[in-house]
Amino acid sequence: MRYIEKLPGFGSKNEDALNFGSFIHKIFEIGYKERDLKSLLKIAEQERSTYKVPFHENDRMKSCLENFLIWNQNLGETVATEQSVSIPLDDKNDINFVGVIDRVVKGTDGGFLVIDYKTSKKEKRKKTLMDDNQLKGYAWAIHKLHGVPFEKIYCAHYYPVTGNFVSVKFSRFQVEMWKKGQIDRVWRIRKKKKDEFWAQQNVFCDWCEYKDACPKFNTEEVVCNRLDEQRKLRDSAND
Repeated sequence: MRYIEKLPGFGSKNEDALNFGSFIHKIFEIGYKERDLKSLLKIAEQERSTYKVPFHENDRMKSCLENFLIWNQNLGETVATEQSVSIPLDDKNDINFVGVIDRVVKGTDGGFLVIDYKTSKKEKRKKTLMDDNQLKGYAWAIHKLHGVPFEKIYCAHYYPVTGNFVSVKFSRFQVEMWKKGQIDRVWRIRKKKKDEFWAQQNVFCDWCEYKDACPKFNTEEVVCNRLDEQRKLRDSAND
């Protein structure tokens, strides 16, 4: 709906959580060199209006910043923040892994740490992260960009709400199997016809801006009416 019909979204029921997460990410992106709470709070005040974070989130925000300061002081050299990557998965450069890495840190031993900030209270265990396709993609990207072997690449989730840090390391075999799976998936999608892309319910539905017009959650009549309303909004915006 966004890319084909160019329809505006309906908003997400978790919009406040999305805004808070983006807000914390921005503070960490700008303030990773800071060493005191006052400096981070100053950045927070400068960015608050952009992300529309309500003042009742102040305690949670302050707790995140305090946890970050303690954890951050032991890290090595930051070589990138919010790094956009587009790395080929095949020899023809026809299929790319695309993503944005929150932070890349280089250790004194030449190894790399890839950090993905997560502001959720629900933490993933190490065993679950070993199956995380996004982190495998990050490992592949760092391997290609910096020429570092996989045994020297750590990928991690950092949870500022709790202050916990969970890291994993992938073998070359694991990343190669991930690559093969991604390439196969792309080709399965490419072989499909336009009318074969049915709505699929998954864990990300509650974050989707188009859930209010999804046939998985609404009747056909409701879906049609809501799409018509969004088309009118789109057309009026283009007039």
